[in-house]
Amino acid sequence: MIIDEGVSGRTVLLAGGTSAAGRASARALTDAGARVVVAGSDRERLAQVAAEIPGLAIERCDLTDAEEVDALRDRVHGVHGRVDGILHLVGGWRGGGGLAGQSDEDFAFLLRSLTALRHVSRAFDADLRASDAGRLAIVSSTALERPLAGGANYAAVKAASEAWVRAVAQGYTKHARDAGRSATAAAVIFRVTSLEGLEDALAASVVALWDDDAMAWNDVVIDIEPPG
Repeated sequence: MIIDEGVSGRTVLLAGGTSAAGRASARALTDAGARVVVAGSDRERLAQVAAEIPGLAIERCDLTDAEEVDALRDRVHGVHGRVDGILHLVGGWRGGGGLAGQSDEDFAFLLRSLTALRHVSRAFDADLRASDAGRLAIVSSTALERPLAGGANYAAVKAASEAWVRAVAQGYTKHARDAGRSATAAAVIFRVTSLEGLEDALAASVVALWDDDAMAWNDVVIDIEPPG
């Protein structure tokens, strides 16, 4: 089954979407006709994104706080209704210094991404399962293919995030099977070596998630590589 309307008319939440990758994805989704909500904790950066992309909605939220995420869900429901897609972009890099340099402080900073992913995916789980084309996507790293000592903290958090998304994917399949129908929700992992220079490629890949049915995307890892 091909979804004729694609992402047009759907509501997509960009969690931590004030980065260059988030702005590129927000612009591409908006151009494709989606209703886009960018959530983040920095009011100034949110205002900048809203000024750059007309029609965009912004929500200030600490995505590492479960109660704030639940309140975010309620606000989004009140204005936009059910969410059809989530792109998780909460991240960052801390590393170097070999194994001895993998500090608890850096690990705690990196762990925010997994914490936010857990809160957001749980808060909007019912939305994505109820949608006729629910999509959850994260951006992970090719570093998982060959983790280095200087990036052990980073790789560990990315690996845990991928495991969480794969578990979400299994949940989508089980929910549909128990209901006696085909799955309509999909959880997808994008992997990049670095997002620098790949913002538009990521954005195009996100928009394309609504071009095919859930079975084409669920529990899939997609490598996004530089052109050429």
